[in-house]
Amino acid sequence: MSDSPRAHIVHVGIGSNVERELNIRSGVAALRQHFGEVAVSPVYESAAVGFDGDPFYNLVAHFSTDSSIDALGAVLRQIEDQHQRDRTLPSFSPRTLDIDLLLYGDVVLQRGKLQLPRGEITRHAFVLRPLAELSGDLVHPLQGISFSAMWQQFDQRAQPLTAVSFEW
Repeated sequence: MSDSPRAHIVHVGIGSNVERELNIRSGVAALRQHFGEVAVSPVYESAAVGFDGDPFYNLVAHFSTDSSIDALGAVLRQIEDQHQRDRTLPSFSPRTLDIDLLLYGDVVLQRGKLQLPRGEITRHAFVLRPLAELSGDLVHPLQGISFSAMWQQFDQRAQPLTAVSFEW
């Protein structure tokens, strides 16, 4: 038996509605600096949820890490902070960069505000569609169906998304 940490495939949701292209591009670059190879979904534009504000650009990325959930969360918060994320604002407010841990392998966890898999996967098109496009064959650890099947069953008209031509 090895004492080395086990690598996990991690999925994160990334969003911005302040200097969107700049912050999305820079945020993904920061993830690549920390974690190496990072795969990204297409980018979508969606309306702000929970407040009146400029539309968001959203995507999902995945990468492999042997970091613990807590260590990974610290890196994600650090990247957000480097992008002038203002944590004094209300939960539903403009974001320079928002990086949410969606999946940490097939871990199921509820600890304080941390929920894995993240509940937004089943509630928001801007999370589910890019996740289904990036890792459609992957099965939701609680729902027991693939993300592609979840997207096909989702009421896509209720939360319209617009594909964005995004140059990396």
